[in-house]
Order: sequence, then structure tokens, then C-alpha cells
Amino acid sequence: MSRFSQAIQSNRFLVTMEAAPPKGTDAAPALKGIELMRAYVDGVNATDQQGSVMRSSPWALCKLMLDRGVEPIMQVTARDRNRIALQAEILAAAILGIENVLLLTGDPTGMGDHPDAKAVFDLGSVTLVTMARTLEQGKDMAGNALQGTPKLCIGVAASPGMKPLEPEIEKLKQKVEAGARFVQTQPVFDLEEFATFMERIRGLDVAVLGGLMPLKSAKNAAFLNANIPGVHVPDSLAQEIDRAEEKSRAAIEIMARTVRGLRKLCRGVHVMPMGWERYVPEALAKAGIEPKTASA
Repeated sequence: MSRFSQAIQSNRFLVTMEAAPPKGTDAAPALKGIELMRAYVDGVNATDQQGSVMRSSPWALCKLMLDRGVEPIMQVTARDRNRIALQAEILAAAILGIENVLLLTGDPTGMGDHPDAKAVFDLGSVTLVTMARTLEQGKDMAGNALQGTPKLCIGVAASPGMKPLEPEIEKLKQKVEAGARFVQTQPVFDLEEFATFMERIRGLDVAVLGGLMPLKSAKNAAFLNANIPGVHVPDSLAQEIDRAEEKSRAAIEIMARTVRGLRKLCRGVHVMPMGWERYVPEALAKAGIEPKTASA
């Protein structure tokens, strides 16, 4: 059982974060960002071609994390691989000791830096979870026996601000029924909206980690509202960050308030630092989150 799986079974508030593998071979910047937050995190996602921007495969960054004592969570998207390659990727990661996986559909290729790339989408977000559970049971998707069985902690994504909300909730229920144990959500800026989402999924046996992203400017808020489905930055927050003389201080205060609210509503927080890893620990501390380990 992975350390993150054990953390889910505990009663404490969980913290995860995202880190992007390098667009090239230099992983030092990603590892530096992880190091800035490692004292607080229970697990770190290595993203899988997020935004359809080509980067190195996430398993390599996950292996570097393992070597440094950091608990990795490998993202796997359905966009770029058929079911053969998806199964192979998860099994290869398990051989390396990477047991936590976040299974995603993947962003459209048209929004990335290779817009002419052909998407695969052999499986969807629900069938991805079914596939992973099948591997855990010692079979591949064709029913063939495996030589060694992975022990996985399966996670999925959700968007609490989607309109209408019902299809999002129904899909999440299907993912949990298929075997998902944790959920990381899109960034939360509207706590009332998130509370409605949590009320609608009351009784669902899954650990929900609300998304946390630093709001850097009013322009940043406008971009999120216009381009990220299911993300709603209230005008009051956009005005607060716009009025602030020191944007980073205002962002820390907004993040701290958000985390305090999330602590009352769900099992944890999933941080998308967007290059501001140096500011997130202070926000977590202001919200009453204590370091878990001494930073190396």
C-alpha cells in the first residue's frame, strides 16, 4: 500500500500539489518547486502533457521523486494512447514503485503546442478507472492473466463549478463505483459553489481534495473565467487582487481563506501553484496546516 493510500485512510487533512515534467531533459526546475512545498505535501502529481503541451513523460519525474523520498502521483490521460499503451504505462510505473495514479480524459490537442496532433481517446475517464481496477485484479482488458499484479491508489478529477452540475456528479459517481479512491477538483474560488457540490455528493465514498490556485491578477481571473470550464472567480476576488499593491500578499491571503473554508468541507486541498510554489507554504500555515516533514 502506498504512503498516499495510507494517508487517505487517516482522518487528517491532506495536501497534494502539481508539478510539470520538463519540456526537455532538465528536471531541476520541477524538483526545486517540489522541494519548496515538500514539507506540507502528502503526494505530488506529475502532469501528463497538461494543456496538450508536449513535455517528457510523467513517470520519469515520478521516479526522481521516489528517489528523493517524495510520494508521486502519476497522471495518465486517455488522449494520447490506446488501451494497450495505457495498460503498459501503468504497469511500467508500478514496476518502478509508482502506485498512485490520477486518471484523466486529457485536454483537446488543439489548445496545445502541437495542434495538428491526432487524439486517440480509445478509453474515457470512467473506462480508464475500470481498466486500472482490472489490472489490480490480475487481468488485462482482454482477460489475459498478468505476471505480477499492481497495487494502485486510483484518483480522478472533478469540476465542482460545471453548469449544469448534474452530469458532472453522475460521471463522478460512475468513477467512484468503478474504483476511484480520491478526487482532485478544479481550482476553487467560490466556496459556496463548492459547498453545494459537496452537499450533492454527500455519502459518496471518496476522498475529495479541493483545488487551490494562486490568483495572480484581475487579468488572471478574467482568463480563468473565460477559458477554464467549471472555474468561477467571483468579481469580489478579482477586485481584491486588482486593488492590492502587492499581488503576492493578496494571493496568499486569498489562498489561506480558501483553505480554511475547504477544511470545513472536504478531506484535503490540491495545489496548482502555477510557478508560485514559494508563496503557498505561507498560505497553508496561515490556514492552520502544519508541516508534515522537515524540508530537505
